[in-house]
Amino acid sequence: MNTLALLALSDTGAKALAAAIAILVAAAVAIGMGIAISKALEGIARQPEAEKKISKNLILGLVFLETCVIYALVVAILVIFVLA
Repeated sequence: MNTLALLALSDTGAKALAAAIAILVAAAVAIGMGIAISKALEGIARQPEAEKKISKNLILGLVFLETCVIYALVVAILVIFVLA
């Protein structure tokens, strides 16, 4: 088979692949958020006196991760609906 034929995607296929990659990024970040929350709860359970410090850092980290997810979803929407 011709390798160029294998690499060539239709316009619709390329958009679907790009949107799928953006959604996979969002899913990976969601898994990372779950791991971060579980580790923060473990830390609070081990040292209850450090709860405020752990919670503050956890919320700040989750905000940055959620921003990444929002950007990925915006990119997916732009790829699907706007780029033609």
